[in-house]
Amino acid sequence: MGKDTVADIITSIRNADMNRKGMVQISSTNINENIVKILLREGFIKNVRKHCENDKSFLVLTLRHRRKRKGSYKTILNLKQISRTGLRIYSNYQRIPRILGGVGIVILSTSQGIMTDREARSEGIGGEVLCYIW
Repeated sequence: MGKDTVADIITSIRNADMNRKGMVQISSTNINENIVKILLREGFIKNVRKHCENDKSFLVLTLRHRRKRKGSYKTILNLKQISRTGLRIYSNYQRIPRILGGVGIVILSTSQGIMTDREARSEGIGGEVLCYIW
């Protein structure tokens, strides 16, 4: 785990999804907890539970998978990190991008906390674009 917690959570979830793992264990920070709450609320993950071990707390995520009838596997979760430590991307509420015509979500870090693009537009605030999820 590096210093970029958003990149770590995105990479962990993407790798587990590609390898057909049902559960992912990530470190528990305020940013990670807020992003996971959004993923749970939007239906991208099934379940979240907090696990403590040796004075360290972890979030255990249960992922959703979509299978076709003939047994082929298709990932249901596509994540793309936008802002990173070397290049921060900011957007006002009028220019927040729409992913797949509004089907996907954009997670933003605003002055009111971490929220989705729909919430930010309704509040009329912009912020740092963390990632796209579709």
